[in-house]
Amino acid sequence: MTQFNTPGFIEGSIDSDENIDIRRKRLKFRSWHRGIKEADILLGSFADKFLAQMTVAQLDKYENLLREADSDIVAWITNDREPPEHYKHDVMDMLTSIDYIKILK
Repeated sequence: MTQFNTPGFIEGSIDSDENIDIRRKRLKFRSWHRGIKEADILLGSFADKFLAQMTVAQLDKYENLLREADSDIVAWITNDREPPEHYKHDVMDMLTSIDYIKILK
């Protein structure tokens, strides 16, 4: 099982039987309610733009990413730090493709 850098965070495994619409709504809520404002803006904006058309495999990758610490996710998205190998995938490419400066204006 993958270890996430989120002390005290406990979440069950991904439920493959969960309704896709409910899953997208849950992930969107989790994207906008992270704990630090920077992560809320980055991940919430991403969710608004991409969640509706993401495949189940992409949703799996995104859900696993959301289990990481906000400070790590923000650093990876803003290219302050290189993401670990297991997060170098199409979803991370989508996260880094957004011009977040335009969103803040």
